Amino acid sequence: MTRKPGTINDQDSPHTTSDSDVIVVGAGPTGLLLAGDLAVAGLRVTLLERRAPGISNLTRAMAVHARSLEQLDARGLADELVATGHPLARLRLFAAADMKPSRLPSRFPFVLITPQYEVEALLERRAQKAGVTFRYGARVTGLDQDADGVDVHVQEEDGAATTYRAAYLVGTDGVHSTVRQALGLPFPGRTVVDSVVLADVRLDERPTVPLVANATDDAFALVSNFGDGWYRVIGWDQRRRVPEDTPVEADEIREYMRLALGSDYGLHDVRWTSRFHSDERQVPRYRVGRAFLAGDAAHVHSPAGGQGMNTGLQDAANLSWKLAAVLRGDAADSLLDSYHAERHPVGKMVLRSSGAVIRLAQLRSRPQRVLRATLARLLNSVPPLADRAMMMISGVGIAYPAGRGSHPLAGKRAPDLRLAGGTRLHEALRGGAFVLVTPEDEKVPGDGKDPRLVRAAWAGDRRTALLVRPDGYVAWATDATDPDVRAESLRGALVRWTGAGRAAARTAARP
Repeated sequence: MTRKPGTINDQDSPHTTSDSDVIVVGAGPTGLLLAGDLAVAGLRVTLLERRAPGISNLTRAMAVHARSLEQLDARGLADELVATGHPLARLRLFAAADMKPSRLPSRFPFVLITPQYEVEALLERRAQKAGVTFRYGARVTGLDQDADGVDVHVQEEDGAATTYRAAYLVGTDGVHSTVRQALGLPFPGRTVVDSVVLADVRLDERPTVPLVANATDDAFALVSNFGDGWYRVIGWDQRRRVPEDTPVEADEIREYMRLALGSDYGLHDVRWTSRFHSDERQVPRYRVGRAFLAGDAAHVHSPAGGQGMNTGLQDAANLSWKLAAVLRGDAADSLLDSYHAERHPVGKMVLRSSGAVIRLAQLRSRPQRVLRATLARLLNSVPPLADRAMMMISGVGIAYPAGRGSHPLAGKRAPDLRLAGGTRLHEALRGGAFVLVTPEDEKVPGDGKDPRLVRAAWAGDRRTALLVRPDGYVAWATDATDPDVRAESLRGALVRWTGAGRAAARTAARP
């Protein structure tokens, strides 16, 4: 059997498990969403996690943006998560720039501040209910690929060596990804900030806004309200660079807050701290054969904008339906190449946008700080500019490339459309199928007979027809008024995107 290289060690595994359709490595938010989606689609999924069972209380991410909440809403999870956190309708950066998520065209016009462990707990419950096989305490030691699948070599919690086999593998195992190393992929980039401090604390004085951030000279600090009496603080001083294992003391956090914000707000009761360095890195390829990378395993950037976890969740939503379609035989393996084509540019864009914010925070000279204040005032005085920035940070403004000649809506995010019968698009997407939205009186090939397709109608007299992908992006649309042209275009879209009607199309093509 010919195998592709990708083994970290040469230890032969004495035991091989039964096959899975997909192995996911890493039980963070990205891996949990992906594994849950695949299991809901009826696939056999094994999730390997190095940590012991149970959700860790340690967390870096704290912001869930509107597009991620829309994805969770399409899975029936958003309202439950919103109840755990504190919605912010306004963000203030550098004591001057006002960002207003309240202006987003979304059912979730805010940034939800909630700990990452709340997101993980919610997604873990869903994955378990859907039938994902969890293997905790499982450390990946290597992998091999062949034409039919992937072998993942694992050291179990008890020290036993096991090989897991699946048709496809997805590494969602973080910035130090073992899967990425086993694939031999570089992770080019650089460190942008040393010795960043995170802490969850209580304050005697409540800041006037739910999230405040500012930078002065060498210091930066951000304070965000979790809404339950606890606050997240992020801070650093460029003059203080210490090893990452140096303990974080309360006085150090207070100092960063005083330097950047002018007050420590009576900080006390520090319940958790972390120190790390912030990198900007991205792999050149998200796919290598039958293996994929997603989340921090594929891209990592500064915490500015709170986009890290959110970008990973969007990676998972993009990849999961494509893997399901290929494994069910509804699409060719080439569909999986579109994961890299669509998501790699998004990862690059996030690196650039978060990097721009972090560089603004690092400006030191007086002229540079004047420039930063001028940019903040410009953002405030030109609402369309501020709205555009918020659209991209939130993910609501992200679109994917569409083919030449495609409808202008193709590749764009579909808003939570109001449908006939009082339902919404996100509700129609909850089965993980494509959703076709047409006028109520329009006939659809195979209407009501194909589980890959949900039929929905406009709650009004709109004549545009939309085919919405399971991840909530428009795959196809038409405004054609000629019934024959419209029907032919729709038939081709259904065959291309969902596999629905493929047999009928072949029959019709015979002489």
